[in-house]
Amino acid sequence: MTELKLYDGHIRNHKSLCNELGIPSGLSRQDREREIILKGYEKWGYELPSHIYGMFAFVIFDTEKGEYILFRDQFGTKPLYYYETSCGNLLFGVQIRDIMRQDGFVKSLNEKMLSIYLTMTYTTGEETFFEGVMKLLPGRYMVWKSGKKEIVRYWKPTFHPDNTKTLEEWADELHETVKVVMSEVKDEDEYVESFLSGGVDSSYVLAMSDAAACNSVGYNDERLDESRLAKETANILGRNFNRCLVEPEDYFGAIKYVMENMEQPLGDASAVAFALGCIETAEGTKICYSGEGADEFFGGYNMYRNAERYGDNLKTFYVGNTNIMKEEEKQKILKNYDPDFLPINLVKSIYEENEHLDPLSKMSDVDIQVWLEGDIYLNVDKMSKAAGLEVRMPLTDLRIFDIASRMPSKYKVNSIDEHNKLALRMAASKVLPEEIAYRKKLGFVVPIRMWMADERYNGDVRRLFDSEIAKKFFNVEEIKAIFDEYIGGNSDNWRKVYVIYTFLLWYETYFLFTEKRK
Repeated sequence: MTELKLYDGHIRNHKSLCNELGIPSGLSRQDREREIILKGYEKWGYELPSHIYGMFAFVIFDTEKGEYILFRDQFGTKPLYYYETSCGNLLFGVQIRDIMRQDGFVKSLNEKMLSIYLTMTYTTGEETFFEGVMKLLPGRYMVWKSGKKEIVRYWKPTFHPDNTKTLEEWADELHETVKVVMSEVKDEDEYVESFLSGGVDSSYVLAMSDAAACNSVGYNDERLDESRLAKETANILGRNFNRCLVEPEDYFGAIKYVMENMEQPLGDASAVAFALGCIETAEGTKICYSGEGADEFFGGYNMYRNAERYGDNLKTFYVGNTNIMKEEEKQKILKNYDPDFLPINLVKSIYEENEHLDPLSKMSDVDIQVWLEGDIYLNVDKMSKAAGLEVRMPLTDLRIFDIASRMPSKYKVNSIDEHNKLALRMAASKVLPEEIAYRKKLGFVVPIRMWMADERYNGDVRRLFDSEIAKKFFNVEEIKAIFDEYIGGNSDNWRKVYVIYTFLLWYETYFLFTEKRK
């Protein structure tokens, strides 16, 4: 007999699984997915995740074997944490706060993660900022019995380019697969809207969906406002358009909310704007589409154009999409710098796996395993959940990645004429005008580079940079120098200021304020 102890997710191929497993139609989504997991485990055992398309994190208790089995999906779209108590009990949850509420948990800071955070702006690897709270990595399951655990990797990204197909053939295969995925991402009776930026990914998802409305985040600064382009796309596709206007006061007022609900610090400034967008979107729908995954799968980032130039040097410095603080600088500002705990060491195993690949595939592999899971999917999951919104990401799918894994890099990025996502754009052009399908990537930018230098908004930054908390972790004069340079006109320092600030605010929220409440 098996018991489902924990589940969070959405199973896309539920119709075929219900048919194969003999599960009656007409069940609620909650009961249907519960039965799929339990009956699927009885049939396939540990191989169950390989039969599921979708997003998931779940825990099963096998009563006959007396063991817990924790499963996390292939890309890590849903987080799953665990903690072993001093008494030998296993605590687990899809949120760290779920674990904190359970008997046997002892809260303590894992300070060494701060060094990783200052470089990457998020945490990566198995450890978290809470000592002893571990994260099950994507594509793994963990068996826990009588205080002993075994972690098995059941899936990892692999790349094996097929040079026999043309760009047009790749675009056709991708488009047909997107059709299949889009037919599965919602039930007929579900009302779904879509997030929409000015880019091709979210525009393609919207065009392929039946979403009647779309939602975008915008600013009064037209130089950084993609919502104008999003509105043009919505009008062309005949969809209702909602714009969440983010003012500086809204943004700075929401940072603490984000750090609290993120549960670990996140130095990605777009997370705050996304959180505000989720709150407003949740007023009109409880389910929303988003376009995450396509950039990493199909070569969407501008830096990917430099892949060939980086060559074999990638393994010496490339740790993912962000790398904002070098070791020399961290050594100057941190009171407890550990020269042996380096970000590059956390990706060494990935480079050992992909040493035979071309440079672009190596970069994609690192970003899929590290950046997507540690930043993008975490942000989407935590901020949507906090707002009472469920976000589904159709382009993050094993079948979509399968195409990307076989597609040669020359059909993803053309460094000569600076085009990226070539095949995906061609697929999208089947349902979008060319000016949208081939629009250059702007990215989900936030005007915080300018806002944080404004004395009207940076008071809390100044307060925390000069606080007892700052003195506990940093050489205060050094971080103040970074801040003063930023205020003095070195706008490139804004990321360093922000990543320090968000850590201090998070620590104050989870350690100082919670201690005072006691």
